Amino acid sequence: MNLKHKELAAWIEEVREMCKPDSVHIADGSKEEYNKMLQIMIDAGLATALNPEKRPGCFLFRSHPSDVARVENRTFIASKKQEDAGPDCNWVDPEELKADMRKLYDGCMKGRVMYVIPFSMGPIGSPISKIGVEISDSPYVVINMAIMTRIGEKVLGALGADGEFVRCIHSVGKPLNDGEKDSSWPCAPSIDQKYISHFPEERTIWSYGSGYGGNALLGKKCFALRIAGVQARDEGWLAEHMLILKITDPAGKVYYICGALPSFCGKTNLAMVVPTLPGWKVETIGDDIAWMKFGEDGRLYAINPEAGFFGVVPGTSAQSNPNAMKQIERDTIFTNVGLTDDGDVWWEGGGIPAPEHLIDWEGNDWTPDCGRPAAHANARFTSPAAQCPSIAPEWEDPAGVPISAILIGGRRGGTIPLVNESLDWNHGVFLGSIMGSETTAAAIGLAAGVRRDPFAMLPFMGYHTGDYLQHWLNTGKKSDSGKLPKIYFVNWFRKDENDKFIWPGFGENSRVLKWIVERLSGIGEAVETPIGNLPAPGAIDLCGIEDKISEESLAKILDVDKASWLEEIVSIKENYKKFGDRLPEELSEQLDALEKRLS
Repeated sequence: MNLKHKELAAWIEEVREMCKPDSVHIADGSKEEYNKMLQIMIDAGLATALNPEKRPGCFLFRSHPSDVARVENRTFIASKKQEDAGPDCNWVDPEELKADMRKLYDGCMKGRVMYVIPFSMGPIGSPISKIGVEISDSPYVVINMAIMTRIGEKVLGALGADGEFVRCIHSVGKPLNDGEKDSSWPCAPSIDQKYISHFPEERTIWSYGSGYGGNALLGKKCFALRIAGVQARDEGWLAEHMLILKITDPAGKVYYICGALPSFCGKTNLAMVVPTLPGWKVETIGDDIAWMKFGEDGRLYAINPEAGFFGVVPGTSAQSNPNAMKQIERDTIFTNVGLTDDGDVWWEGGGIPAPEHLIDWEGNDWTPDCGRPAAHANARFTSPAAQCPSIAPEWEDPAGVPISAILIGGRRGGTIPLVNESLDWNHGVFLGSIMGSETTAAAIGLAAGVRRDPFAMLPFMGYHTGDYLQHWLNTGKKSDSGKLPKIYFVNWFRKDENDKFIWPGFGENSRVLKWIVERLSGIGEAVETPIGNLPAPGAIDLCGIEDKISEESLAKILDVDKASWLEEIVSIKENYKKFGDRLPEELSEQLDALEKRLS
């Protein structure tokens, strides 16, 4: 492939000389290339083709036990100044980090092919989209990037001879000696040997030692959030860890809503929710990332910069996410689930009885009584967004869709009500800043308990969190308040005295969406409380689910327990301390006002 972009060609040659691969291949994004990559991995024993009668076009991979999730303690933001990284980023001096990683990269692709993957985050040519180029020695990365982004010749065409691109280098960190065969999952086996490094001022990402998901698919969290977050700050837009929904009410009026929910908090389920309310329709624009820019009309317009879904498999079932179950019936990459004897896949929480025997995610024989899970808790599926049954026709509209509301929320057993409408934009940013959620299996090395996770971005910050929150506040000053999205705090996970979930969740979450839409249209009823506007009695439609939740139980999860909230304030103050003088003054004022209202 002829490269017209001289700067790109020079960079590729620089990386080739450093990593010393046996050959170089520039990905063209064709189906033939995709199939060739899969055959290479099948022949090497890295991939298993599933039964084509049960899962046509589907394949299974098993990762190394050290390489199953994000490695937050090995994820670095190497800004030029340490104070610009802030308290929530692992900072390393960029020159020291590069010196260490260059030693690792030296010869790291020996015995392998160096793949060059030009990719577009967002529809090619959209004014909201960005281009990156990932260099990797992993054919697994090539096929997953082909699903998750737009790759190949069309991207190079859009890049032209001098276009801007984000430089991404990735290696599994396992060079091959002459005659040496590959392992079933090549990677650096020790967590301490893994690096996911970001150089925000240079718009550069260097990853080494991991072949898993967001550590290796550098268009995902690394580019789409950490680097794009810095670009968004500098250029005046928002790059967020948010789903995007299209909601159509019974009258045919359309609303678009974003939602920031941490991993394991029902994000993918909500992105593909099937409403239980007659006449209501929900369609999917995106399940994980939203990039938002102001349109000429003063409203925020969002695109989904990804082309596929990288979802958690355990717990996905016909009950929790029927659209996802249909989506992954074909042309899907599965990683770290169980393999049945008839060539299908199985996982816990899938709503299907466990088979008498299968091969588990580590490649061992498994039976229901063996005492260990068949699928890893963070097992994943990679599947094209276009084959999602609920995908909206305009999901690839290069202009984006106008956002009317933003949901925020985590997994909390108490205190936080089912839904709470912010009083205004600054109050909504305050609610986003205090979000907390119970820790999950999506990241390695986290202590159990609740951690503050502003706008579900804590693991994905590319710069100081205080500056990030100030950017949100500044965004609210760029348009009329009536044109800005309203912000809602949701919590599907309140529990009773028996540690059971009170709200039925899943498709019934559409009842909360209905109230939000009614608020946006001016007919929804609410009561003002010290923490915000909560649904008035009877405002949440419980018709048809009286056997699942009573009005009395609903009232319990729409209460404001002042004692619990005063304890929450103590925790918020402690968390705010880490921002020092970079805590936005507006947020201090919001906290003081909340404390006064509660008192």
